[in-house]
Amino acid sequence: MSEVILASASKTRADMLKSAGLSFQIQPARVDEETLKTALVADACPPINIADALAELKARAVSYLHPNALVIGADQLLVHKGAVFSKANDKTEAAHILKALSGTTHTLISAAVIYQNGQAIWRTTDKANLTVRPLSDDFIDGYLDTLGSDAFWSVGCYQLEGLGAQLFTKIDGNHFTVLGLPLLPLLDFFRRIGCMPL
Repeated sequence: MSEVILASASKTRADMLKSAGLSFQIQPARVDEETLKTALVADACPPINIADALAELKARAVSYLHPNALVIGADQLLVHKGAVFSKANDKTEAAHILKALSGTTHTLISAAVIYQNGQAIWRTTDKANLTVRPLSDDFIDGYLDTLGSDAFWSVGCYQLEGLGAQLFTKIDGNHFTVLGLPLLPLLDFFRRIGCMPL
Protein backbone atom coordinates (compact mmCIF):
# COMPACT_ATOMS: atom_id res chain seq x y z
CA MET A 1 0.00 0.00 0.00
CA SER A 2 1.36 3.42 -0.94
CA GLU A 3 2.33 5.94 1.71
CA VAL A 4 -0.03 8.93 1.94
CA ILE A 5 1.45 12.40 2.43
CA LEU A 6 -0.40 15.63 3.15
CA ALA A 7 1.48 18.47 1.40
CA SER A 8 0.14 21.10 3.77
CA ALA A 9 1.10 22.79 7.03
CA SER A 10 -2.59 23.26 7.92
CA LYS A 11 -3.34 21.82 11.35
CA THR A 12 -7.06 21.92 10.54
CA ARG A 13 -6.64 19.74 7.43
CA ALA A 14 -4.40 17.31 9.32
CA ASP A 15 -6.90 17.07 12.17
CA MET A 16 -9.75 16.36 9.74
CA LEU A 17 -7.87 13.53 8.05
CA LYS A 18 -6.65 12.08 11.34
CA SER A 19 -10.13 12.20 12.89
CA ALA A 20 -11.52 10.44 9.81
CA GLY A 21 -9.08 7.55 10.32
CA LEU A 22 -6.66 8.10 7.42
CA SER A 23 -3.03 7.14 8.06
CA PHE A 24 -0.68 9.73 6.56
CA GLN A 25 2.51 11.74 6.94
CA ILE A 26 2.86 15.50 6.70
CA GLN A 27 5.33 17.33 4.48
CA PRO A 28 4.41 20.93 3.68
CA ALA A 29 5.18 21.94 0.11
CA ARG A 30 7.85 24.62 -0.34
CA VAL A 31 6.25 26.54 -3.20
CA ASP A 32 5.59 30.15 -4.10
CA GLU A 33 1.81 29.97 -4.22
CA GLU A 34 1.31 33.74 -3.94
CA THR A 35 3.12 34.39 -7.23
CA LEU A 36 1.01 31.80 -9.06
CA LYS A 37 -2.19 33.09 -7.46
CA THR A 38 -1.39 36.69 -8.38
CA ALA A 39 -0.67 35.71 -11.99
CA LEU A 40 -3.88 33.68 -12.33
CA VAL A 41 -5.98 36.45 -10.80
CA ALA A 42 -4.37 38.97 -13.17
CA ASP A 43 -5.29 36.69 -16.10
CA ALA A 44 -8.92 36.60 -14.88
CA CYS A 45 -8.76 32.84 -14.32
CA PRO A 46 -11.98 31.52 -12.71
CA PRO A 47 -11.49 31.23 -8.93
CA ILE A 48 -12.36 27.53 -8.88
CA ASN A 49 -9.51 26.91 -11.35
CA ILE A 50 -7.14 28.99 -9.23
CA ALA A 51 -7.89 26.88 -6.15
CA ASP A 52 -7.33 23.71 -8.18
CA ALA A 53 -4.04 25.02 -9.62
CA LEU A 54 -2.71 25.95 -6.18
CA ALA A 55 -3.63 22.55 -4.75
CA GLU A 56 -1.91 20.89 -7.71
CA LEU A 57 1.22 23.02 -7.28
CA LYS A 58 1.64 21.72 -3.73
CA ALA A 59 0.91 18.09 -4.55
CA ARG A 60 3.28 18.09 -7.52
CA ALA A 61 6.17 19.61 -5.55
CA VAL A 62 6.03 16.96 -2.83
CA SER A 63 5.35 14.16 -5.33
CA TYR A 64 8.72 14.81 -6.96
CA LEU A 65 10.35 14.14 -3.58
CA HIS A 66 8.26 11.03 -2.85
CA PRO A 67 7.27 9.62 -6.26
CA ASN A 68 5.60 6.43 -5.02
CA ALA A 69 3.51 8.16 -2.37
CA LEU A 70 -0.04 9.40 -2.75
CA VAL A 71 0.41 13.12 -2.14
CA ILE A 72 -2.55 15.31 -1.18
CA GLY A 73 -2.36 18.97 -2.16
CA ALA A 74 -5.13 21.27 -0.96
CA ASP A 75 -6.04 24.93 -1.16
CA GLN A 76 -8.89 27.24 -0.28
CA LEU A 77 -9.93 30.57 -1.79
CA LEU A 78 -12.30 33.21 -0.52
CA VAL A 79 -14.23 35.06 -3.23
CA HIS A 80 -16.23 38.17 -2.40
CA LYS A 81 -17.96 40.35 -4.98
CA GLY A 82 -15.74 38.88 -7.69
CA ALA A 83 -12.47 39.54 -5.84
CA VAL A 84 -10.14 36.83 -4.58
CA PHE A 85 -8.99 37.54 -1.02
CA SER A 86 -5.68 36.55 0.59
CA LYS A 87 -4.79 35.89 4.23
CA ALA A 88 -4.21 38.93 6.42
CA ASN A 89 -0.65 39.67 7.52
CA ASP A 90 -1.56 41.83 10.51
CA LYS A 91 -4.49 43.14 12.54
CA THR A 92 -5.05 46.12 10.26
CA GLU A 93 -5.44 43.88 7.20
CA ALA A 94 -7.64 41.48 9.16
CA ALA A 95 -9.95 44.30 10.22
CA HIS A 96 -10.18 45.49 6.60
CA ILE A 97 -11.18 41.97 5.46
CA LEU A 98 -13.83 41.60 8.16
CA LYS A 99 -15.29 45.04 7.38
CA ALA A 100 -15.53 44.04 3.70
CA LEU A 101 -17.31 40.77 4.59
CA SER A 102 -19.63 42.37 7.15
CA GLY A 103 -23.31 42.08 6.25
CA THR A 104 -22.62 40.22 2.98
CA THR A 105 -22.27 36.71 1.58
CA HIS A 106 -18.97 35.31 0.33
CA THR A 107 -17.88 32.00 -1.20
CA LEU A 108 -15.22 29.61 0.01
CA ILE A 109 -13.77 27.28 -2.63
CA SER A 110 -11.81 24.24 -1.44
CA ALA A 111 -9.76 22.08 -3.79
CA ALA A 112 -7.83 18.84 -3.38
CA VAL A 113 -5.50 17.14 -5.86
CA ILE A 114 -3.71 13.81 -5.42
CA TYR A 115 -0.41 13.14 -7.18
CA GLN A 116 1.54 9.93 -7.59
CA ASN A 117 4.73 9.46 -9.62
CA GLY A 118 4.63 13.10 -10.68
CA GLN A 119 1.14 12.84 -12.19
CA ALA A 120 -2.27 14.03 -11.01
CA ILE A 121 -4.45 10.96 -10.47
CA TRP A 122 -7.46 12.53 -8.75
CA ARG A 123 -8.92 15.98 -8.07
CA THR A 124 -12.05 17.66 -6.78
CA THR A 125 -13.37 21.08 -5.82
CA ASP A 126 -16.31 22.23 -3.74
CA LYS A 127 -17.94 25.53 -2.74
CA ALA A 128 -19.74 26.91 0.28
CA ASN A 129 -21.54 30.24 0.70
CA LEU A 130 -21.25 32.03 4.03
CA THR A 131 -23.29 35.03 5.18
CA VAL A 132 -21.63 37.30 7.72
CA ARG A 133 -23.84 39.32 10.07
CA PRO A 134 -23.28 43.09 10.24
CA LEU A 135 -20.18 43.60 12.39
CA SER A 136 -19.49 46.76 14.38
CA ASP A 137 -15.99 48.24 14.48
CA ASP A 138 -15.89 47.59 18.23
CA PHE A 139 -16.82 43.94 17.74
CA ILE A 140 -14.16 43.48 15.04
CA ASP A 141 -11.51 45.09 17.25
CA GLY A 142 -12.38 42.92 20.24
CA TYR A 143 -12.72 39.78 18.15
CA LEU A 144 -9.27 40.25 16.61
CA ASP A 145 -7.72 41.03 20.00
CA THR A 146 -9.17 37.78 21.38
CA LEU A 147 -8.19 35.70 18.35
CA GLY A 148 -4.68 37.13 18.13
CA SER A 149 -2.40 35.62 15.50
CA ASP A 150 -4.93 32.83 14.85
CA ALA A 151 -6.79 35.37 12.69
CA PHE A 152 -3.97 35.15 10.14
CA TRP A 153 -4.25 31.37 9.63
CA SER A 154 -7.34 31.46 7.46
CA VAL A 155 -8.24 33.67 4.54
CA GLY A 156 -11.40 35.05 6.13
CA CYS A 157 -9.80 35.66 9.54
CA TYR A 158 -12.02 33.06 11.18
CA GLN A 159 -12.01 29.47 12.31
CA LEU A 160 -15.59 28.30 12.08
CA GLU A 161 -14.95 25.56 14.65
CA GLY A 162 -14.17 28.21 17.29
CA LEU A 163 -14.78 31.90 17.93
CA GLY A 164 -15.38 32.50 14.22
CA ALA A 165 -18.83 30.92 14.52
CA GLN A 166 -19.96 34.24 16.03
CA LEU A 167 -19.55 35.97 12.66
CA PHE A 168 -22.23 34.16 10.68
CA THR A 169 -25.98 34.11 10.23
CA LYS A 170 -26.10 31.44 7.52
CA ILE A 171 -23.85 28.83 5.91
CA ASP A 172 -24.79 26.92 2.76
CA GLY A 173 -22.38 24.11 2.02
CA ASN A 174 -20.41 21.24 3.44
CA HIS A 175 -18.81 21.80 6.84
CA PHE A 176 -15.51 20.22 5.78
CA THR A 177 -15.34 22.41 2.69
CA VAL A 178 -15.66 25.45 4.93
CA LEU A 179 -12.76 24.14 7.03
CA GLY A 180 -10.59 23.90 3.92
CA LEU A 181 -10.82 20.37 2.54
CA PRO A 182 -13.46 18.55 0.43
CA LEU A 183 -13.10 15.63 2.84
CA LEU A 184 -15.96 13.31 1.87
CA PRO A 185 -14.99 12.77 -1.79
CA LEU A 186 -11.35 12.49 -0.69
CA LEU A 187 -12.19 9.69 1.74
CA ASP A 188 -14.26 7.97 -0.95
CA PHE A 189 -11.22 7.96 -3.23
CA PHE A 190 -9.03 6.37 -0.55
CA ARG A 191 -11.67 3.71 0.14
CA ARG A 192 -11.90 2.86 -3.55
CA ILE A 193 -8.14 2.29 -3.84
CA GLY A 194 -7.94 0.27 -0.62
CA CYS A 195 -6.26 2.78 1.69
CA MET A 196 -9.27 2.77 4.03
CA PRO A 197 -11.81 0.10 4.96
CA LEU A 198 -14.99 -0.14 2.87
